[in-house]
Amino acid sequence: INQHTKDFMNQRRLGKTNRMVSEIGLGTWQLGTKWGDPFNEAEAQKILEASYESGINLIDTADIYNDGNSELAIGKFIAKHKDHFFVVTKCGRGLNPHTADGYTAENMEKFIDGSLKRLGVEQLDLVLLHCPPTSVYQKDELFSGMDKLVQKGKISHYGVSIEKVSEGLQAMGYPISAIEVIFNMFRMKPLEELFPAVKTNDIGILARVPLASGLLTGRYTKDTVFGKDDHRSYNRNGEAFDKGETFSGVDYELGLQAVEELKKLFHTENLIPYALRWILMHDAVSAVIPGASKCEQVLTNVTAAELTALTPEQMAGVAAVYDKYIRESVHCNW
Repeated sequence: INQHTKDFMNQRRLGKTNRMVSEIGLGTWQLGTKWGDPFNEAEAQKILEASYESGINLIDTADIYNDGNSELAIGKFIAKHKDHFFVVTKCGRGLNPHTADGYTAENMEKFIDGSLKRLGVEQLDLVLLHCPPTSVYQKDELFSGMDKLVQKGKISHYGVSIEKVSEGLQAMGYPISAIEVIFNMFRMKPLEELFPAVKTNDIGILARVPLASGLLTGRYTKDTVFGKDDHRSYNRNGEAFDKGETFSGVDYELGLQAVEELKKLFHTENLIPYALRWILMHDAVSAVIPGASKCEQVLTNVTAAELTALTPEQMAGVAAVYDKYIRESVHCNW
């Protein structure tokens, strides 16, 4: 283990990859830029540097993030820090149209070749199928194709990024190493069946959308305006992709009411460390991957790892807020 990381950040084992990863990673959907804004290479490098300095060794990206610029920026940065980082990338969303038919071993290999080139590595640490249509989880030939890519040495491990708990349970029929799933104070369904199953099968969990697209930061109000090219403006009802990706599928106004209750529970306006610490209270989680569009956000995210464990009263309080405001409209959908 890199000494640098060990001093700064707790690490957890990422399922059968057997790699130790920082329990707080870096998500790079909006690396160095706000959603919908042009990519900022200089800011991206600063964020990666801040992550490294904070002891983060897990980076989550995808071939389509910022049209490939996220992977290119990460490739440039990790070249200076050999063997420090464990990079998770995703493939499949580049299909046009994005249909189950497109999920063939040949297509995935093309995407993987692109990622290898952009990241400047000979082997990808972990590749996830990027929220494919549900029927893809029954395509034996696709998963045996992924096994062949492991044998070829192009990828070390593979897994899935899912929308629905049921998809994760189906995917466990194949030799996957990790599942990326939306899990946060407003999305608790994974606790019921998924987490017990991953522990039995030694599969790592990466918790994505941990702050419910910023709703759980505590910073937004009913008057907050999001840019027109920001998915929080145009995808609230799932107009462009799965509604669950935006505010975790929670109605914005309802979410704000729940956030007020959480602020009272934790006696703070800044919910970020508590929202991330809540996720880390669950031992099925290998890492949580909040994003950052600027350096300061990395440092705020990292403070969650230093927070003491939440009390049983706080955990019960969060569950009560979920039951009162969120469960009815969210729980059954994903």
